[in-house]
Amino acid sequence: MGFRGNDNMNSRLLSVISVTALAALASTGVDAQRGLTAGPSGERSPPPANLVVAQKETSLEPGEIFQDCRDCPELVVVPPGDFIMGSNDTQYEKPEHMIAIKRPFAIGRREVTFAEWDQCADAGACKHRPDDHGWGRGERPVINVSWDDAELFVGWLSQKTGQKYRLPSEAEWEYAARAGTKTAFWWGRDVGSGHAQCDTCGTPTRQQAVAAGSFRPNGFGLYDTAGNAAEWVEDCWNDNYRNAPKDAVAWTSGDCRLRVLRGGNFTSKASEVRSAARFRYDADVRYYANGFRVVRELQ
Repeated sequence: MGFRGNDNMNSRLLSVISVTALAALASTGVDAQRGLTAGPSGERSPPPANLVVAQKETSLEPGEIFQDCRDCPELVVVPPGDFIMGSNDTQYEKPEHMIAIKRPFAIGRREVTFAEWDQCADAGACKHRPDDHGWGRGERPVINVSWDDAELFVGWLSQKTGQKYRLPSEAEWEYAARAGTKTAFWWGRDVGSGHAQCDTCGTPTRQQAVAAGSFRPNGFGLYDTAGNAAEWVEDCWNDNYRNAPKDAVAWTSGDCRLRVLRGGNFTSKASEVRSAARFRYDADVRYYANGFRVVRELQ
């Protein structure tokens, strides 16, 4: 499958949508399990109808969706909680272990898009303008980016907004991808059809990236945690979870020439887009199916 492994604003623009917290988001996940899925399209899913703009800092609660600027990635606040990380399906996912997420954090609802990446390139902070393979840029997830490239992007976004952006840790990523579920996929035990963009996921468009947000989100409101683009996380590669951190921090020891990728991609088989599946790739090498999403730390 190809894997180895500011604008300093005087008043920070904050676009916030209040949801009845996670109940509404969780119901979306239930709808997806019932087969109410949206197929891939060429456009990004529209913003929520009741999205409002606040001109000052507000307290962000779990389930709230916001942006730090009009062109910044859309984020959702994920609640604290506990979960079992890993699985017994492959040696790389063992052993299963309990992780405590002690504080809420905000994570990108979608994978970073070409439109968002190109802003960084236009600003001169991102030195590489990746090829879209003729599939289109805009709202498709940026691909052909290395872990090193992704680090430049989050550094630029932090400077632009005055907030702390970074790649998610592997534990944060899996917690957000599972969204409270324990099954192989967030929507259930079986891959089914039309839930994700992968080679054997039953979607009409195969072997290429589709617009971010083309399928139903999970219970936390995240799109494309399974398939589409594989997602870089902060962690160095280790062959299994023995001696892994007990909390949600990134594992920064091991083979740090290789970094972890999660979620699988559009070329992946169904088993490779499970919530627990993990892979590795050289940190400085670009690949046409690798992308990322961001985390924004909360005050």
